[in-house]
Amino acid sequence: ERGKAKSRVGVVVSNKMQKTVVVRVERRIADRKYGKIVRRAERYKAHDENNAAKPGDKVRIDIGKLEVMIAADRAAGLIPAA
Repeated sequence: ERGKAKSRVGVVVSNKMQKTVVVRVERRIADRKYGKIVRRAERYKAHDENNAAKPGDKVRIDIGKLEVMIAADRAAGLIPAA
C-alpha cells in the first residue's frame, strides 16, 4: 500500500504555461531565536489539465513523490466550477 499524498492550500500566482500553474503556499512559523511569527512561502508547479485555474484562485494541491497535482475535488469551493 502507498501512503497518502500531502495536501496544501495555496494561491495561483501564474498560469502562463500550458496545463501547468505556479501555486504559492504560505505557512506561519515561529522564529527560532526570537519567537516572532513569520511567514514563509514555497512555490510549486502543479498540473492543471483543463487550464481552469486563474491567478488569484485559491486551490488545493496534492504533493506526491514525483509530481504535484491540483486536487480534483471542486466541492471544497476552492476553485469555482468553470
